[in-house]
Amino acid sequence: MKEQHLEILRTMWTVRAFEEKVSELYAKAQLEGLLHLGIGQEGSSVGACSVLSRDDYVFGGHRAHPHIIAKGADIRGVLAELAGRVTGLCRGKGGSMHLVARDAGFVTATGVVGGCIPLALGGGLVCREAGKGQVSVVFFGDGAGQTGVFHESLNIAALWKLPVVFVCENNGYAEFTPLSAHTLVDRLANYAKTYGMPNVIVDGNDVLAVRAAVEESVTRARAGEGPSFVECITYRLRGHYEGDGAKYREQAEQAEWKAKDPIARFVRHLSSEGICSERQAADIEREAREAVAAAAEAALAAPWPADGEVTSQVFAGE
Repeated sequence: MKEQHLEILRTMWTVRAFEEKVSELYAKAQLEGLLHLGIGQEGSSVGACSVLSRDDYVFGGHRAHPHIIAKGADIRGVLAELAGRVTGLCRGKGGSMHLVARDAGFVTATGVVGGCIPLALGGGLVCREAGKGQVSVVFFGDGAGQTGVFHESLNIAALWKLPVVFVCENNGYAEFTPLSAHTLVDRLANYAKTYGMPNVIVDGNDVLAVRAAVEESVTRARAGEGPSFVECITYRLRGHYEGDGAKYREQAEQAEWKAKDPIARFVRHLSSEGICSERQAADIEREAREAVAAAAEAALAAPWPADGEVTSQVFAGE
């Protein structure tokens, strides 16, 4: 268990270091396009993915860097993809919101709110038909709860008993809009109840609580008992996108959540349990930042895709 917990901390620090580095590069105009960071939400992404096998499927949304890294994708490929370089996971063509890491089991991400939820059902159907005990996990935010496809997907997943785990990262805001302004339902897990689906609401900044909840859901799915819904109450410490000043949020609210930082909280837990000293935790952070810095250097030194690649990897059906 000690090494398992240390590995979780390594992954959390890798995710945090990665996102802080890309924020830095973006500020220097070394990365372009929209950039949505999940800083402060590492507990939900890492906690959930820590119980998955490499051949399980994961789907993400527009804030997917934590999910793809937590699922085991090579950070060098992820960073090169954000930089638009040919060494990227999608040869620089997908960018931040359209990541794919097939070898790691990260199927895809999308910039469409809730867009990957029905795709995860397809993944679940494949898992069920293969009969190998695989599961399909999809991450989405609270804003996705107001889309029609969200409800349609919950209904079909429950009806067909698909091995899908719905992980809602409820950070209280749909882009710039607080949850209370777009729904009277403050907990999306209540929707799962409507479809007779097992559901749980957990502290998304407690990585072990998330891990336990998702592990139970995954175990149920592998046993053929159908889908589950895990709602993680969390908070993004940055704006909706890089450059968003987040003036729609109270400073006191931000300070309150910053004090609940999932990494600092986990480090305190490991220290109190005698699993990891503060010095060891600092070494893990340093190693993560060094690895990310090396990935950034390699990405920016890599070539751009050739002009002739504009029409490659493009498919059309008749």
